[in-house]
Amino acid sequence: MHERLSFHIKRESTLHNLNPLTKLTLVFSLLLTGFLSKWYWMPHLLTLLAILPLSFVGKVSREFFWTALRLILPAAGFLFIMQAFFQPVGDTIIFEFHFLNITQESLMFAFRNATRIIVMVSAFTLFLLTTHPSELMSDLSRRGLPGQFSYVIISTLQILPQIIAKAQTIIAAQRSRGLDTESSFLKRAGSVVPLVGPLVFGSLAEVEERAIAIEARGFTSKKEKTSLSEIPDEPFDKAARWVFITLAIISISFNFWLP
Repeated sequence: MHERLSFHIKRESTLHNLNPLTKLTLVFSLLLTGFLSKWYWMPHLLTLLAILPLSFVGKVSREFFWTALRLILPAAGFLFIMQAFFQPVGDTIIFEFHFLNITQESLMFAFRNATRIIVMVSAFTLFLLTTHPSELMSDLSRRGLPGQFSYVIISTLQILPQIIAKAQTIIAAQRSRGLDTESSFLKRAGSVVPLVGPLVFGSLAEVEERAIAIEARGFTSKKEKTSLSEIPDEPFDKAARWVFITLAIISISFNFWLP
């Protein structure tokens, strides 16, 4: 059975070869610009003109679009519907159904927030697809971030793929014992119950294992740490980081001049 313990897709591309901190700076620059911009269409443009082209540059466009269809668009769509119906702003009613009203203002409010969520999740998805967690951990530790924090960050990034892999393993084991997971919807819904217990207790056991791993790896030691792999940080990466930071500052400063 194929199991992935991270979102990373190994490819040879310009985006993969960038330093992890450079890509992290790019992600936060996109988030700051998208969330703080007063221009209504800015999050939309960031997605179309920056994030989508970068997925092709990183040669992960197929995985990125697949993730968008399964995760990003459903989450943003649900947020849009909830805020459009239940956000009590504006008086210009354009749709009314019993006690539910959609105003022009609530529709614009929901659209802006949905596009912001798309920018945030899309940017982090692209980052995770093109950055191996161990490279990020090594680079952050080399720059002085305490090992405990690096380990917590990496564990957080890996937790979803690990839960998916564990769930697939449990489903395969239960199928071998005769559990029906492919018939009608009601039977499949009922078959979820035997899967929850092993998944929850297995995840709790992993939390304890991670705490032991922090001690075993000597993260609390005061001695200087070394690494088997050196993450390159080329002059292009340093220049790119300054460019991303400058663009974010210009974008934020420009908002103060807008009415």
